[in-house]
Amino acid sequence: CEQVESLYPHPGWVELDPEVLWSQFIGVIKEAVQAAGLHMRQVAGLGISTQRATFITWHRKTGKPFHNFISWQDLRSAELVNSWNRSLLLKVIHVIFTILHFLTGNDRYLAPSFLTFSTHQTSMKLSWVFKNIPEADEAAKKNNCCFGTVDTWLLYKLTKGSVYATDYSNASSTGIFEPFTKCWNPTLSNLLSIPMSVYPPVKDTSFSFGSADSEIFGVPVPIMSLVADQQSAMFGECCFLPGDVKLTMGTGGFWNINTGGNLYASKRDLYPLIGWKIGDEVVYITEGCMSDIGNAIKWAQDINLFTNVDETAEMARSIVDSQGVCFVPGFQVSANDPYLCASFMGLKPTTSRSHLVRAILESVAFRNKQLYDIIVKKVHIPLQTVRADGGVSNNSFVMQMTSDLINKKIEKPANTDMSSLGAAFLAGLASGLWTDKEQLKKLRRIEAVFEPQKDLEEYRPAMDTWKQAVKRSLHW
Repeated sequence: CEQVESLYPHPGWVELDPEVLWSQFIGVIKEAVQAAGLHMRQVAGLGISTQRATFITWHRKTGKPFHNFISWQDLRSAELVNSWNRSLLLKVIHVIFTILHFLTGNDRYLAPSFLTFSTHQTSMKLSWVFKNIPEADEAAKKNNCCFGTVDTWLLYKLTKGSVYATDYSNASSTGIFEPFTKCWNPTLSNLLSIPMSVYPPVKDTSFSFGSADSEIFGVPVPIMSLVADQQSAMFGECCFLPGDVKLTMGTGGFWNINTGGNLYASKRDLYPLIGWKIGDEVVYITEGCMSDIGNAIKWAQDINLFTNVDETAEMARSIVDSQGVCFVPGFQVSANDPYLCASFMGLKPTTSRSHLVRAILESVAFRNKQLYDIIVKKVHIPLQTVRADGGVSNNSFVMQMTSDLINKKIEKPANTDMSSLGAAFLAGLASGLWTDKEQLKKLRRIEAVFEPQKDLEEYRPAMDTWKQAVKRSLHW
């Protein structure tokens, strides 16, 4: 759905047209099958990897949406988020769960003890829907409202309404699904006035979800996996063991570490998710994210800082440093501050396009360093080689600088679209094309390996300046 043009009906609102998304989804599948020289009847199974936390609600009986898809980047819930984060009730919740965690030592109570809401989360935007769209609220009161992330909507449409479900990876990415108990969170739903009746059943990630209606592709095509894009990329990178690390740099940036069967709750900055569930196997991951990597680079291209993305690494290397220019990303949203101001700082009469481009690329590497340090500090698992993917992983300047900063080897695969590959792997396992994950490891192809070349201290002055710029951009 990243290929679907976003709609901006009001300042801060980011939406996607569900019918455009649906038609483009079907078109991409048909084109891919045709390009491979195949017929739809030869497709053993369909795996669906989708953007997380972008959601829609619709009428259970008619299938008619109550609104467009509300994107994960949408800011309409900012006031609601700030109101909740300042509320006395949330402070009381913090105290209660802090005491429970102290008495029991159970990490299940750690995350709620530091609970804060953000505009990234589906929960607050879904609460906004029931407060502001009367048709959805009325339908929910009569148990006629369905909620779904992109995967659920596509599954519903593919099966012409006969299958309504999601998987554990997508559910756990909404912020409403409790990864410890593996169920939709009734306490949070009640707090936010979200009816429990709207949630779909949750199934395994690699699972037979039914078949696409034969009228859509001419034959019934089995749907064998649903998976959230970051978890799917991790599976595609074959990060199957505890300590395996995946770094995706696409529209946003995501650090994920496989924590195996252990769910690591963090006070701040990191959050626990379900990576995938296959039969009895449940794999947990811990994630840290940064906003607007790809968006920032696309914006820079749109205002003609460069003509081709491939030029940017060379432009950054053509100068010794950014000349003190700093770039603070955050065009859409910051997980910690919805009012963070995307900005350039330190501009001078001698500042050139190359300085601006280098500042943008440096900001990605600096934020990578911050998140990596948090992971090392809070997740007590020995980390293995970092495996990178996403469009920005093709930028050798960012990759090398990140490797230098974290002092660790980074592998880049030959195919950087790991979300698609992960969904295919999961569908193949469910359909019997592969029997185990060891077979998948043999399919990995590494195109480049970046190893540390410079000492961290060489970057420290520039990184310290960038940190100051970020501080000045907060709470705009």
